[in-house]
Amino acid sequence: MPFQPVVKKEELISDLQNLYGSKITTADVKGYCASRDLKYYTITRYLKDFKVTRGKWNLKVTTKKVAEIERSYQAPSVQPPEQQSLIPTKDDTFVQFGSFTDVKKIIQSKLFYPTFITGLSGNGKTFSVEQACATLKRELIRVNITIETDEDDLIGGFRLVNGQTVWHNGPVIEALERGAILLLDEIDLASNKILCLQSVLEGNGVFLKKIGRYVKPAKGFNVIATANTKGKGSDDGRFIGTNVLNEAFLERFPVTFEQSYPSVKTEFKILKGLADTLNVKDDDFCQRLVDWGDIIRKTFYDGGIEEIISTRRLVHIIRAYAIFKNKAKAIEVCVNRFDDETKQAFMELYDKVDADVDFEKTEIDTIPNV
Repeated sequence: MPFQPVVKKEELISDLQNLYGSKITTADVKGYCASRDLKYYTITRYLKDFKVTRGKWNLKVTTKKVAEIERSYQAPSVQPPEQQSLIPTKDDTFVQFGSFTDVKKIIQSKLFYPTFITGLSGNGKTFSVEQACATLKRELIRVNITIETDEDDLIGGFRLVNGQTVWHNGPVIEALERGAILLLDEIDLASNKILCLQSVLEGNGVFLKKIGRYVKPAKGFNVIATANTKGKGSDDGRFIGTNVLNEAFLERFPVTFEQSYPSVKTEFKILKGLADTLNVKDDDFCQRLVDWGDIIRKTFYDGGIEEIISTRRLVHIIRAYAIFKNKAKAIEVCVNRFDDETKQAFMELYDKVDADVDFEKTEIDTIPNV
């Protein structure tokens, strides 16, 4: 037979509060039942939402409210991810070369296939990945790795927001949930703290032990790492700060692409495309810069010099020329980063490919000593 109410719940709660206060016990309930000829079992059914523990009730706080309060202490709130597009901007000056086509195919497949790209500095490794994602309209989350990068930076952690402790997803979790491409840039600068990504590189997602939640990778998620070395350190000392990465970690990258500098023809297209967008109509200057860079690289590979002119450095020179309107000054300010001996050797070498540029007449503005 269905339960038949013998008293209204609101009246019962009001009566009990008036007689015994908000916090009542078994003795209070039994006394109330005896005075009104009510069954104890019947009355306690009305009070089930207010039960604190065995034989105790709080008539101002329901069990549902108690559970909510407990959860607020046990599991900190999670800051919702920002709803914004992470698709890189397409660069009209970009010229395809190197591993671009292969990397694009991997991204386009939407298969989980961790990829390692290695090569000397300034040869377009990162830019190629960005432009592959831009072409395919795929979201990209880039993380610049340093020796200080740890699990909190990658996976996430607690943050203080408006006086409250909330959980913030790190870039790895964002990429996992969005099915984005995770680009670990300069990964050979990492310490052993990078091993927190072992399960991610196996395609298994990650368990957020601090908030008790497991995050599975969404379709399309992939990891691409770039580095100047192959994760074995830098024997010649060119890339100070690079580390020997854990062998088990490296083994989780099925493929490694070795990116070289672009050919003379391709590099000319890169510089000319940029020069045209900057209204620097000087194909001859672009060609001479490319020839100069090619000679320096060949000398470097033969062991004749210890420094190199990267494609990125040539791009800097074109931009400097667009600003200063002076070829010699553009070259000089962009090679000032090298030691004096190397800088002088580079400038003398440029004299041989372009006799029209006179570095002796170059005046670089300096701040006078006070």
